[in-house]
Formats: sequence, structure tokens, C-alpha cells
Amino acid sequence: MKSSNPFMNSLTKATAESQRSQAMAYQQAGYAPSGAAGNPYATGAPAADPQGYRRSPNYGVPGAASDRPMTVDDVVTKTGITLAVIVVFAAVTLVVGASNPGLAMGLTLVGAIGGFIAVLVSSFGRKYDSPVVTLIYAAFEGLFVGGFSWLLSGMAIGNSNAGAMIFQAILGTVGVFVGMLVVYKTGAIRVTPKFNRIMISALIGVCVLALGNLVFALFSDGAGPLRDGGPIAWIFSLVCIGLAAMSFLSDFDNADQLIRAGAPSKMAWGVALGLAVTLVWLYTEILRILSYLNND
Repeated sequence: MKSSNPFMNSLTKATAESQRSQAMAYQQAGYAPSGAAGNPYATGAPAADPQGYRRSPNYGVPGAASDRPMTVDDVVTKTGITLAVIVVFAAVTLVVGASNPGLAMGLTLVGAIGGFIAVLVSSFGRKYDSPVVTLIYAAFEGLFVGGFSWLLSGMAIGNSNAGAMIFQAILGTVGVFVGMLVVYKTGAIRVTPKFNRIMISALIGVCVLALGNLVFALFSDGAGPLRDGGPIAWIFSLVCIGLAAMSFLSDFDNADQLIRAGAPSKMAWGVALGLAVTLVWLYTEILRILSYLNND
């Protein structure tokens, strides 16, 4: 409704003309006033910034919080770097084992303990997004994987089939990984809270059994019923392979959820660590099955 007060009408018109002139001046100078159309971050000029120049969406936000959102490429790149470090350090142990078996055994033990500690630090020390922790894990785990391959493939005793066994284990690991990625993408198996609870329970059960078998082996002359190559050992290794394969679904879903939530790109290091842990576990179990076959 138009006001009947001539003074108010004149004042309103003058104010509008002043604002229009100021906006045109800003645009000609290469700026846009706060609140202008086309600026999705405009919220009005604060008192400390009367000119209302357009600001970055991360203006005033600490550097850590302004990290760009994570993408699939970030996950692929970080995982590739992590696996490359594992391969390099695994090769170191294999080379050392050819000339100094005692040192190779020591590196394998150090790698196993160091990798386990790195996972604990990442999980309970809130270092999920730390590239340092992930790469330290990769280095230690590489030492362990190299020594484990050196022992179980028979390379330590000059088995001519050692290289073929290692290659078959790598091929099997890659095949399971790709297969589970297809399963996840097609939605053949949905990752739900119930699925994750079942997986966690099963993993805890496997860890308890493996720890009990280790304690038994330390106080006996054998490797324990779960690792002696007998029927129970076969069943246990097959169960572990199945759980490792299903764990990929949780890893993929975790990465997917972080990407959808717009998590910082550095979180991809945590995803890379989770995938590396699962890949190493799957590889060692496949190599163990192949060693049982080779011994038969």
C-alpha cells in the first residue's frame, strides 16, 4: 500500500536510488555487495565490513576445517600410495631374507608388532585422518608381509614354487577385492547397521580364537590346531577369507558415507588404512591356504 506521506515517499525513493548506485559501483569495481543475487554465500554485510564485499565460504574458518570435501579420487590415490609403500617394504624383507634369514625374521616380527600398534593408534588415538600414521602402518606391514611371504611360500627353504605361490595369492586377493566391489556397487548385499554389528561380532570371535591358538602354540611344539594345516585349520582359514571379503563391503560403505557427508579430503587416509588392513589380512589367508596345498 502506497504511503500518503510525501516526505516518506521522497525518502524511500532517495534511499533506493542510493543503494542502486552503490551496487553498480561495486559491480564495476569487480565486487558484488553482500546479499546480491548470484552470491550463494551472501548473508548481509556485518558491522565490521560495511562495504559487504563477497567473501569465501571458508572466510574466518581455521585451515583444518577449510579442507576440501573428499572424493573417490582421493580414496584411490591414498590407497594406491599406501599399497605401494607396503610393496616396497615387503620387497626389502624378501631381499634381506635371501642373504640374512635371521635379520629377515627379526624384520617380520618388528613389522607385525609395529603394524598392530599403528592400527591401535589410528583407532583409539583419533588419528584416522593422519597420513603419517597410515604410512607408518604401511611400512611396518610391508616388513611383515614380506617376511610372511618368505616363510609360507617356502622361499626360506629354497622352494622353486615360492614365486608362483606369491603371485597366485596376489591374484586371488585382487580378484576378491574386485568381486566385492561389484557386489557393493550392484547392491547385491546391503551394508546396514545390523550387517556391521554381525561383522564386528564375527571379527571379535576370530581374533579371540587366533589369540588363543597363538598362546597354545607358544606353550607347545606345534602351530596349534588352527594353523597346523589340518581340517580345522582349513576351515578356519576359509572362514577368515570369507570375513575379509565381507569386510570390504563395510570399507566401501564407510568411504561412500564419508564422501556423501562431505568429509575433509584428508579422511581418505583413514579409508586407505582400513582397506590396506583388509587386503593384507585376505592376502595372508589366501597364501596360507596355498601353503597347505603345497605341503599336501
